[in-house]
Amino acid sequence: MSKLHPIVAITGSSGAGTTTVKGAFDHIFHRDNINVASVSGDCFHLHTREEFERILKEGAQEKDGHISHFGPQGNDFRALERLFETYGLNGSGQYRYYLHDLRESRYHSRRFNLDLAPGEFTPYEDIPAGTDLLFYEGLHGMVRGEGYDVAQHVDLGVGVVPIVNLEWIQKLHRDRTERGHNPEDIVETILRRMPDYVNHITPQFSLTDINFQRVSTVDTSNPFIARDIPTLDESFVVIRFRDVRKFHIDFPYLLAMIEGSFMSRRNTIVVPGGKMGFAIEIIFGPILQSLLHRRG
Repeated sequence: MSKLHPIVAITGSSGAGTTTVKGAFDHIFHRDNINVASVSGDCFHLHTREEFERILKEGAQEKDGHISHFGPQGNDFRALERLFETYGLNGSGQYRYYLHDLRESRYHSRRFNLDLAPGEFTPYEDIPAGTDLLFYEGLHGMVRGEGYDVAQHVDLGVGVVPIVNLEWIQKLHRDRTERGHNPEDIVETILRRMPDYVNHITPQFSLTDINFQRVSTVDTSNPFIARDIPTLDESFVVIRFRDVRKFHIDFPYLLAMIEGSFMSRRNTIVVPGGKMGFAIEIIFGPILQSLLHRRG
């Protein structure tokens, strides 16, 4: 952790909704004129899309062989920790982009004067000088394991963790509509990732400072036949604070400001799903200002 160069990490599984939470944070950054270095967890994958698919095919016949983007075989956790450590020390570090689609590959090909394809990485580049904080959004912002401890460098860790059936519904719909994957391949990916999900994704949510868990109020008992994603208004969001003293959380204020909210435990507030964006702003606005105030 660093007083001069704070790090905020939003972490969650594929389909959890971290991108939505990132959008709310981006609004705070813009409103409060906070100069942010944004890093996506995808840039720490070890393999290009083509390499990863080839490894999957080659390892398909192995008895216990598996690789996924959830675990250490698919990611460079030590490089992620080096970035966090370096940024915390002096506000610098290197990052790159993973190119998801043709639009991104064309843009970065022009930027680097290279011929880059979807599924590849851009060259590493330096984080711009003079940023106020580092903002990470991805799968492994609080990961910890043998030989690496990313979580120790994070000043504010936020987990985005919908109930698992809702998470799968969101992943199925996103991968079908945005990435053109067929349902059978998506289910196969979910099953292949399960050991890494249990061992490397869920343990992070015991280390995060604040967790947002969306719970739907409609039937999601069979996520693999769901025709649509439950809306925010068809859900509640459970917000759990690991240590209410760390950021001086004022629950009476939150309850008064967020209509329909209530306390379920001494460190947990439940808000209507439609109020999630508003809750993020009034919770994290003061916390971010506190982190920046520490810098002097």
